[in-house]
Amino acid sequence: MAKILIVGGSLGGLFAANILLRQGHDVTLLEKALGSLDGRGAGIITHDALAVALRKAGATVDETLGVPVIKRVTLDSQGNSIGDMEIPQILTSWSRLYQLLKESFPAERYLQGKSLKRVSQDANGVQAVCEDGSQYEAELLIASDGIRSAVRAQLAPNIQPEYAGYVAWRGVCDEAYLSNHTLSTLFNNFGFCLPKGEQMLGYPVAGSGNDTRQGKRRYNFVWYRPATEDQELIDLLTDADGHYYPTGIPPLKVSWKNIAQVRKTAREILAPQFAEILEKTAAPFLQPIYDVRSEQVVFGRIALMGDAAFVGRPHVGMGVTKAGDEAMAIAHQIEKLGATPAALAAYSDERLQLGQQVVSRAQYLGRYMQAQGSKGTADNASVRRNADTVMAETAVDISALLAAGKAVPDAIKSIES
Repeated sequence: MAKILIVGGSLGGLFAANILLRQGHDVTLLEKALGSLDGRGAGIITHDALAVALRKAGATVDETLGVPVIKRVTLDSQGNSIGDMEIPQILTSWSRLYQLLKESFPAERYLQGKSLKRVSQDANGVQAVCEDGSQYEAELLIASDGIRSAVRAQLAPNIQPEYAGYVAWRGVCDEAYLSNHTLSTLFNNFGFCLPKGEQMLGYPVAGSGNDTRQGKRRYNFVWYRPATEDQELIDLLTDADGHYYPTGIPPLKVSWKNIAQVRKTAREILAPQFAEILEKTAAPFLQPIYDVRSEQVVFGRIALMGDAAFVGRPHVGMGVTKAGDEAMAIAHQIEKLGATPAALAAYSDERLQLGQQVVSRAQYLGRYMQAQGSKGTADNASVRRNADTVMAETAVDISALLAAGKAVPDAIKSIES
C-alpha cells in the first residue's frame, strides 16, 4: 500500500482517488473549495469508456445515469428541421457524475479548503504545503486541479491556456417551463442551430435531484459566440458592478445587461425553440473557450491529468471521459510498477500523445467558429461545415480515431503544416 495525494476534488480527481483507493492505496484528496461542488457545470455526453471508468471507481451505472437520446436534428432560424441523424447516446450532467463519484469516496479522505501553496519532491517522496499551513507527504502526487492548475503553474509555467476567440453561453431550462411546440420539435433530441459564425446545440439532461422522469428533466444548451479578446471578452467577464474576472466570471456574477443582450440576439437569429429555452433559463452563464496543450505531464513523482494536463474545447465532448481514461491508466501503471516515478513515466508514454490528439481534434471541430471570429476571416469557406457534418462530428466517440491517430483529418493536418 502506497500513500498517494490527489490535488483537485472535481470529477478527474475523484476518478483517480476512487480507483486508487480500491486498489488498496492510502489516498488523500485535497480540494481548495469549501462546501459541495454539486450543481456546478452543466451537461455531459457519455461514451462507453466513461461507463467503464465509473465502474472502476466503484459507482453503479444503470438507467439513472442520464437521459437517452436517439436522434440529432438541426433547426434553421425559423425553427424548421434542415437535417436529422440517428446517433443514440446517453446524456448526463456534471452534478450526476459528481454525486456518483463523491458518494463512492470516504468523506474523511476528501479534505476541503486546501489551496495548494507549493509542492516539492526528493528521491523518497512528494511534499505538499497548503495555504492554511497544513502539510502532506506521499510517494506520488496526482494533479487534477483544472485549467488553472496550481501544480502545473509551479512545474511547467510555460504551459498556459490560450484563448480560442469565442465563448460558450451555457445553461439549463426546466422541461416544465417549455411550450408544447418546443417539447415536440426539439426537447427529446440532440439539437443544433447554425447562425453564421455561431453554433447553438442542446440536449435533455436530468432535472433537479437528478430526476430523469418525463416532465422533470431539463434542456442543457451551449451557444458558441465569437468575442474579441481585447474588448468583448473583457466586457463579458465584468459584472454589473464593474468587477473584472480575468480567469472566468462566476455563473451568478454574469451581468444582467449581458444576459439581456444575449436573449435579445437569440430572438433575432436562433430557432424560436432555442430562443425560448434561453429566455426561460433562470441564470445563463458563460465560459471563455481555451486550449491547453502540455508537452510534458510527468515530473518525477508528480503527474498531471484531466484539465491540468490538456483542455480540449467542448465540441469534442470527451473531457470527462478523457479524465476517466487517464485515471485508469495511472492506476494500471501503478499496479504494474508500484508507486514509483517509473509508473508515472509509463502513464506519460501511454497518454501524452492521446491527450494532444484530443486537443487537436477539438481545435479542428472549432475551426468553424474561429474562421468567422476574432482569430479568422469571415470568408474562409473551406472550413464552413454543413448541418450533416456538424451533427456527425460533434461530441461523438472518437476512441477508434485516437487509436488510429486519425482524430484530425489528414486534409486539415496538411493545411496546418
